[in-house]
Amino acid sequence: MGQDATGSWYGSCCSIAAPVTERRVAPHTLGMAVGSDGTESVVPDIPYMRRGDGERRATFFELFFDLVYVFAITQLSHHLVVHLSWQGAAETAFLLLAVYWAWNYTTWMANWFDPEVPPVRLVLVFVMLASLLMAVAIPGAFGDHAALFAVSYCALQIGRNAFVVGVTPPGAFHRNFRQILVWSVLSVPLWIGGALAEGGGRWGLWLAALGLDLAAPLARYWVPGTGRTPMVEWQIDPGLFAERFQLLVIIVLGESIVLTGATASEVGLEASVVVALAVAFVGSVALWWLYFGPLTTEAAVRAAADAPPGRIGRDAYTYMHVPIIAGILLAAVADELVIAHPGDELGVAGAVVALGGPAVYLLGLVGFGAVVGRHEPWTRTAAAALLLVAVPLAAHATGLVVAALVTALLVLLVVCDRLGVGYPAEPVPVRERTV
Repeated sequence: MGQDATGSWYGSCCSIAAPVTERRVAPHTLGMAVGSDGTESVVPDIPYMRRGDGERRATFFELFFDLVYVFAITQLSHHLVVHLSWQGAAETAFLLLAVYWAWNYTTWMANWFDPEVPPVRLVLVFVMLASLLMAVAIPGAFGDHAALFAVSYCALQIGRNAFVVGVTPPGAFHRNFRQILVWSVLSVPLWIGGALAEGGGRWGLWLAALGLDLAAPLARYWVPGTGRTPMVEWQIDPGLFAERFQLLVIIVLGESIVLTGATASEVGLEASVVVALAVAFVGSVALWWLYFGPLTTEAAVRAAADAPPGRIGRDAYTYMHVPIIAGILLAAVADELVIAHPGDELGVAGAVVALGGPAVYLLGLVGFGAVVGRHEPWTRTAAAALLLVAVPLAAHATGLVVAALVTALLVLLVVCDRLGVGYPAEPVPVRERTV
């Protein structure tokens, strides 16, 4: 797929996404030395920080930054299509987590630091370059390009965190990022060692490295002699934070549309291919509709009301968006397989991605809702269970039939949501939380 198509799609997406919703920022989330309620904030009042008490939106540079990850998602999808096996699935899952973690940490940093300030922008440009090198290394990340992937990942994580430590004055915010930097440095020997190892040795070292990185926020960056970073000090702008993850979901959904369209053009526009393309498109719309509804609106509101909002930022967005993103990527791979061979049997591997992708996505939505204190309709859990149970049957059916049935199920869920089917009778109140 040409990069021009991807860039053109994303440019249109960003021009539409910027003015989507309005929100109010809770006073205690503002990145100023003193909040509007008179209480002191841990976020230092230095020229690099976002300022102002009004509504904050993703900047044009952040949208530009995301272009690298459009390419990374394309690389991941292609890697799984080419290596459609348990080994390929494991590699793709691992690489997806690493790519997502690089984007996620940068999103946290940009929640406080203003991308319009030249030094901050230059740091983000450096992260973009390192992310691009990671993305180009994805096809050979478990082969000849392991070192490029690992070094790029380590460089962007340490470089970004070192910048924050270097420009912030002593205080709680500085201490928190100093501990984050310590955890980033701890995983470097494992990443580099894994790149130099072969086979099982590489897997062992890289799993340990990624596990260390993924566990760091749960451990609240505990360091001997200093302890954990207090959750009350994770003062994010919940509206801006939620918007960035919503844009990431749009990136992955949009890339799936680009992928299916390019595949249809390559294989020839026969009647069965056109039907498969239409089914894939309706499926993508249904996935979008299931995410961008009351769930995302309530999640942002409840994050603003939560004390501290950083807890929901970590649990609901940083962690619970992993299955959401992974589910969309799997569904995109399944769509490409069906469009390329609409009349062929899916086989076990094809059935796993075709049904497993939407199932993982739906379970991710249920988990996302649970973390923010919102009960999702039981229809989503039931549909996910049905999809997983049906995998053996789908393996012996033609791809187009399976895709049509899965899309029909997703559309039915959208209709059920609109009719209020499966929701609890009474709204669930926001839980009181203690730090």
